[in-house]
Amino acid sequence: MKTNFKLCLLVLMAAGTFSSCSKDDDSSTPAKPSIYARLGGTTLVQDPDAPTGTMIEAGRLSYRKVVNSTVQLIVADIQEDAPGNLSAHFAPLLSEVGAGNTTNLAILTDNLTDFFSYNTGGTNPVNKYEGKNMADAHNPATNPRMGVKSTNADYDKFEGYVGAAAQANGVAANTELYNDVVAVLESLRSPIVQAP
Repeated sequence: MKTNFKLCLLVLMAAGTFSSCSKDDDSSTPAKPSIYARLGGTTLVQDPDAPTGTMIEAGRLSYRKVVNSTVQLIVADIQEDAPGNLSAHFAPLLSEVGAGNTTNLAILTDNLTDFFSYNTGGTNPVNKYEGKNMADAHNPATNPRMGVKSTNADYDKFEGYVGAAAQANGVAANTELYNDVVAVLESLRSPIVQAP
């Protein structure tokens, strides 16, 4: 599960772009499409969670599915009170949701979808991430919505959830894409993990 999560994070964070090759230069190979493009890109598809006729970019929908599945896995783990669960990280959010207020949960999932979409090649303004940088977002001193600082073990567990979510949503079926997602996730470890 740890490997799966790392793969998903890498794909989510890696930013690839298209490059053009000169017709004179046969020795260079074009860059591979961005992760966002490989997840469906800007092709518009029906949004399964919105009224009929509402369209969404396929790349964004792919990310949203993985983010939503990841959140569901974290919540299930917290509800089971599994050892080492991530409840302390989400204490403010869990308190709100327990009281029936899901507003900030929706904001969190939308921000995560924005973050991953924008940072992996989604250029549509709908994908623009305007939240805190990763270090500030995961530090309770600069973000009161974060319960505690993350350890490497916490991050490994989170990566495992992302990996399982990627598998459940078909991202892991493409090994190269999955490996790119994991590399992106792993590139975020340093700013996110702030506790020994």
